[in-house]
Amino acid sequence: MTETEQSPPQSETTATPAVSAVSEKLSNVSFNIWPPSDRTRDAVRKRLIETLSSPSILSKRYGTVSHEEAVEAAKIIEEEAFEVAGKTATAEDDGIEILQVYSKEISKRMLDKMKARSEESEAPPAAAPVNDEPSKAEEEDAGSNAPPQSEKTESVADDE
Repeated sequence: MTETEQSPPQSETTATPAVSAVSEKLSNVSFNIWPPSDRTRDAVRKRLIETLSSPSILSKRYGTVSHEEAVEAAKIIEEEAFEVAGKTATAEDDGIEILQVYSKEISKRMLDKMKARSEESEAPPAAAPVNDEPSKAEEEDAGSNAPPQSEKTESVADDE
């Protein structure tokens, strides 16, 4: 056997009482990822603000919003997503499923916000006022017996 394949000395494989005590304490520690801490929620809001108000893949398609508008939107989006995800929480959950709901809700609401804002800015302008009087060009065409340009189908080559 080479030195790298040798088994560790016996003293390293036997747990000492101190290591056993630490292992016991750690086994009693529970790790919950739901609900997220206030610090985590603030970080989510900060990232939302950055995504909404700075150039990104999302802004290439829907544009960016002002920082002030992004702050307000991020607060609303995060609070609504937190509320929806909190309602899906059950005692048996380890929090991963709830965190996924939270994340999906944030993404969905952010996209909905950007789409709605984009549609508002692309709204068609008000229709021009209707004028019942014919234009001067229409009056000239009315007096002419020549067919409109679209009805002239014969080409000069056919005449030869």
